[in-house]
Amino acid sequence: MGLVSGLVRTSFMVNAVHTESAREYGITPQQGQLLCVLMAKPYGMGELGEVLSLAKSSLTGLVDRSERNGLVRRESDLRDTRAVRVAFTPEGRVLAHDFYAETCRRIDRLAGSLTDAERDTLALLLGRIVRHNDVPAVFMELAEKRP
Repeated sequence: MGLVSGLVRTSFMVNAVHTESAREYGITPQQGQLLCVLMAKPYGMGELGEVLSLAKSSLTGLVDRSERNGLVRRESDLRDTRAVRVAFTPEGRVLAHDFYAETCRRIDRLAGSLTDAERDTLALLLGRIVRHNDVPAVFMELAEKRP
């Protein structure tokens, strides 16, 4: 398998796992992405739009739906009174933590056939690709340990 085919097929595989996990937690894949991003810190709407690569109207709809579901809340930005930040509700924080942990477990299992050395090499190479392309941090980086 070539590099492009391998990366594209891996992307589809990871997206399928993320989508299945989101469905089981009663959220959309986009809400799952939002929750994972917010685990690092509350974000302003402009920052969220950039990180998630969403147009303003799409982001507003996503935050509106997530707010109606009790996952996030809008709060005043202390540095700019005209702006709002999006932060977790207590329920949203619990759901995000549970969703994130389960999704990480499922994605980790995708590499189950690799040795520890192969996993380290793959992580190193993927990290270089991500950094070279200035991919925003849309998934928290935690100390990873195999289950």
